[in-house]
Amino acid sequence: MTAINNINLASNKTATEEKTLDTLAASPLFGSISRGDLAGMLNCLKPKTATYEKSSYIAVEGEPFTGLGILTAGQASVIKETIAGTRTILTVLEPGDMFGEMVAFAACQSWPASVVAQTACAAVFLPPDKIVGGCASACPSHRQLTKNMLSILSERALRLHRKVEYLTIKSMRAKIATYLLEQYKTARKATFLLPLSRDSLADFLNVSRTALSREMGRMRDEGLLEFYRSSVKLKDIDGLKKFLE
Repeated sequence: MTAINNINLASNKTATEEKTLDTLAASPLFGSISRGDLAGMLNCLKPKTATYEKSSYIAVEGEPFTGLGILTAGQASVIKETIAGTRTILTVLEPGDMFGEMVAFAACQSWPASVVAQTACAAVFLPPDKIVGGCASACPSHRQLTKNMLSILSERALRLHRKVEYLTIKSMRAKIATYLLEQYKTARKATFLLPLSRDSLADFLNVSRTALSREMGRMRDEGLLEFYRSSVKLKDIDGLKKFLE
């Protein structure tokens, strides 16, 4: 891991620093804030940045919290691990996605879950007190930042509720059908790419990879779907919906 003290906001920014600024500008945390205003806000927020190699830990559950994180490059997973080493994927992070928000303003200042780099990654860490503490000039952009933070926390709570719902689904086929129909709703078309690998999807659904592959094979043979690697085509959407009843 290579740490960088601050994002360079001078006119001679490198291509990497320009890309980082673009990614942050597109992040929900900085929604409705112009790129120019964001550059000024970062001088106040004083974020720290770091890079990570593939498969390395960005954060480790139980270790001291180091700041509200935003992934600026690569892909990472937020996971829970048992003592036996079993992993359950809580969510997959893409550039612009945030992590650590659920503990950022809590009394317990330790990471509630681990974050692992799926590819080479870069992340920015923001001090939580700088986000809600406001700035000396009480600028509208900082008020927007606080509003965005509250909105994101609400959305995360709803997603956690959805994860709990998956755990209550007893049938593996119902879990698979539910997940595929959610991706269909997001993509708005019957053919789409799964955002998770087969191993990661098995972890997310809390089933074994072998059992997942076997069940998806059966669903294919029954004419419910087709798949090749990460591409899936839903052939019988009504048939899949019956498993949700």
